[in-house]
Amino acid sequence: MRHSELVRRIESVPAFAHPRPELEQVVTPAEAAADLLQTAVRLDGLEGMAVTDLGCGTGRLAIGAALLGASPVCGVERDEDALRLARGAAEVAGVTVEFSAGDVADWDRPADVVVMNPPFGAQRQHADRPFWDVSLRLARRSVYGFALSDSRTFIARRAVARGARIVETHPVPWSLGRIFPHHTRARVAIPVDLWVIATGTKP
Repeated sequence: MRHSELVRRIESVPAFAHPRPELEQVVTPAEAAADLLQTAVRLDGLEGMAVTDLGCGTGRLAIGAALLGASPVCGVERDEDALRLARGAAEVAGVTVEFSAGDVADWDRPADVVVMNPPFGAQRQHADRPFWDVSLRLARRSVYGFALSDSRTFIARRAVARGARIVETHPVPWSLGRIFPHHTRARVAIPVDLWVIATGTKP
């Protein structure tokens, strides 16, 4: 699938209807999501791979992975309202994704590849830690995730402690609009990195 087509399909997945600041419910930008998924295609193939999207929100990464041939695809999310949007978006996209309600910290189903846009810890310190710990434990091959650039040391140490290998880290364009009441600016650029971590023998 061409990059522009993937971005268009991801953009059609709705944002949160009523984003909750305590959960840092910020929709994944379509360009960044496409970058992550196409990096996964380049390094892991995705076709026929079992993929889990931790904290899937309205399902942008999970649906994108399914569009690129991943199967089975699962999205884990604690917010039932977000899951309703995700299920509807998957139906519109014509893909099969299993969306499950639950806390990421309690998720125990392995997958070949884990994708995620975890909370960055802006509202609750260390909110991202369960996501990285669970992803590194459950991914048989690779983890693809976003994080603030100032989290580099933390994530690298977490990965090394799990015996994983950092394959790539690169900045991605990330612009945050005025979503929550405490936001005072119409739009602000955020320093965000895309991480690729090998947990198995590939990539």
